[in-house]
Amino acid sequence: MENNLRSKYDDPVFFEKYSQMSRSQQGLEGAGEWETLQKLLPDFQGKRVLDLGCGYGWHCIYAMEHGAAAVTGVDLSERMLAVAQEKTRFSEVRYLRMPIEETDFPPDSFDIVFSSLAFHYVRSFEEIVRRVSACLTEGGHFIFSVEHPVFTAYGTQDWIYDEEGEILHFPVDRYFLEGKREARFLGEEVVKYHKTLTTYLSGLLHGGFELLDVVEPQPPEPMLSLPGMQDEMRRPLFLIVSARKKPVLKK
Repeated sequence: MENNLRSKYDDPVFFEKYSQMSRSQQGLEGAGEWETLQKLLPDFQGKRVLDLGCGYGWHCIYAMEHGAAAVTGVDLSERMLAVAQEKTRFSEVRYLRMPIEETDFPPDSFDIVFSSLAFHYVRSFEEIVRRVSACLTEGGHFIFSVEHPVFTAYGTQDWIYDEEGEILHFPVDRYFLEGKREARFLGEEVVKYHKTLTTYLSGLLHGGFELLDVVEPQPPEPMLSLPGMQDEMRRPLFLIVSARKKPVLKK
């Protein structure tokens, strides 16, 4: 699908920097939140899976390796999808280039909808919930990770430092003023959209879902010795939510 939107991940400089991250080179095991997220994933056996913001396709591949019947990965970035196609050996996986907010799949197309660290790039979470609900089967699972609202609120997503360059604290401001933020990620300007915890959780509850789990993952023990990782215990970085689509009550 062609569209006029452009992904930051198609910027050559930014994409090269992203490709050097541990989660890019090591896959799921290189992602600090993976240990927690993996425990919350539903059974993929025989399921039809949709991955919104699939990136390199790591989760699409994981779903197939764990018995999924078919997987659809959606991403706006041509560069990310090119890498995903190269890495994926399963013919049951298809990749589509389109914005998450323009997905329009038929009813009951998927049993599981998944997303990893993508929804903070999308303006409206209510729109996401509406589109996910439209294509997810009754009783189907919706699980996603996002940057934590505490992390996205102020906007810059950087610490406050003293005159010697030592970390003082992490800024939290404008929390209830949702919307566009200009953050710095990998030394580059990136546009993200702050949403409150209420928006995420109430959006699901009022959108026809029941909550199964809500987790603020901490860095796993083996990663705490890595440079800067101890500081990740000072504020939440990620939020993981697991939900299930409630059946429609028949009159």
